[in-house]
Amino acid sequence: MKRIGIVGGGWLGLPLSQYLANLGHSVVVTKTSLEGAKQASTSDIPAIVVDLAQGASSAASAFASFQPQMLIGCFPPGFRRGNGDEYAQFWQHLVDAAKTLKVEKVVMVSSTTVYPNRAESMSEEMATLAQAQSSDQFSTNALIMLQAEQALIDSGIEFAIVRCSGLVGPNRHPSRFVTHLKQVSDQAPANMLHLTDAIGSVSYAAFHIDNQVVNATTPNTTSKAEFYRTAVERSGQALTLPPLVHDADKHIRADKLSELGYKFHFQHTLEII
Repeated sequence: MKRIGIVGGGWLGLPLSQYLANLGHSVVVTKTSLEGAKQASTSDIPAIVVDLAQGASSAASAFASFQPQMLIGCFPPGFRRGNGDEYAQFWQHLVDAAKTLKVEKVVMVSSTTVYPNRAESMSEEMATLAQAQSSDQFSTNALIMLQAEQALIDSGIEFAIVRCSGLVGPNRHPSRFVTHLKQVSDQAPANMLHLTDAIGSVSYAAFHIDNQVVNATTPNTTSKAEFYRTAVERSGQALTLPPLVHDADKHIRADKLSELGYKFHFQHTLEII
């Protein structure tokens, strides 16, 4: 059994911490404020305050008494809030704190945002920091995410990086995204991942995958048009789909994670709605 620190006690981090605690691991979860920590703390899983904006030494001090053997970073990059530029810096702080704490392994929950804007099947080797720095097909957000990944890869600490596709599940039904869509394509794959498989893939990577990057996305999918149309139908809500287009887009592949032994709970995206 391991002592595991979950950095980011949010929509994914809290159920992940409970899952790992149920397996018998000693788990602590972090929030960025004292109020948040008080709300997240339970008798089984204490919550502590870690604000990576305060630097590596602050994070290391917060974890010092717990002495984690493993850290799992699953905090969002904050692109929608305009805070994305800080993300790579936060990961550098976390890596530096892990070195101070002599952590055995760090797991990063990354995103398939890292991939270039090409209508191709995307496997893990198609997005690296070096590629992004020499191509205009990678977005600014992709570059930031890849800088964060590289900070961990270069750290010398054992690692696993899990690139999750669009997350859905409890309190995150895909129908809720429909009103934010400007258009929906019948030629673009719906790259989505249910919370159950997000927890499963991250925990599998933590204990079974070393020094590798893997995609976590439901293995089989349909078009975004069909996916969101089905989501609206099953939600029972009176929602209208945005205009239909026929633009192709990237397809994220989960072959590597499956080949490394992870068995997805959901095999098709229409099962996760």
